[in-house]
Amino acid sequence: MRLLLIEDDAPLANGLAASLRQSGYTVDWCADGVAAELALRRDDYRLVILDLNLPGRDGFEVLRRLRAQHLSLPVLILSAREASAERVRGLDLGADDYPTKPFDLDELEARVRALIRRSQGLASAIVEVGRLSLDTRSRRVLHSGRMIELTGREYALLELLVLRAGQVVSKQQIATGLRDWSEEMSPGAIEIHIHRVRKKIEGAGIALRTLRGFGYLLEAGTPVHEPD
Repeated sequence: MRLLLIEDDAPLANGLAASLRQSGYTVDWCADGVAAELALRRDDYRLVILDLNLPGRDGFEVLRRLRAQHLSLPVLILSAREASAERVRGLDLGADDYPTKPFDLDELEARVRALIRRSQGLASAIVEVGRLSLDTRSRRVLHSGRMIELTGREYALLELLVLRAGQVVSKQQIATGLRDWSEEMSPGAIEIHIHRVRKKIEGAGIALRTLRGFGYLLEAGTPVHEPD
């Protein structure tokens, strides 16, 4: 799950990004508003964490331009500006949440999870498809109550597919969702991860289908032998 962190304080950004990555997120970091807008045009994110005191273009202007493009991804403002008028302005411009600095890291990550769930229409952190149960909070996957051992990359791939169950997901969407700016996901690497995930969810009442030229489709049903 890919997030964009827009923060000009490098030590704070590095620490927050490291914590989010440890929790399983892919995090891109921009230190100014202009670079952030370029990233938002180029890549697909699930959530934005936005500081307000940015060089180049302040956070309010970044948010205003984002909403003017009718982009509905969740935006969490994280700022030391705690005056009521500032919070009202941010929320009226389209922010989904506005915790202030200093902040509790566990609470911030809980807010991130809640915003992502809300944006996907999920009432709970647990998503079920077939006999598979995926917990987006603990990053655990159960098959009929038994935990499936997954690597971090395998979990991220399965989560992406489960949250889009019933929809075709292209290789480009997978590559964008799983990579960060320091690492590209090649088509061959995606096929290898698909093969491994397909093996690990055998018997879970899920079909992970390969649609040549289109991508992959995960849905409840009886799997058939599929090329990767």
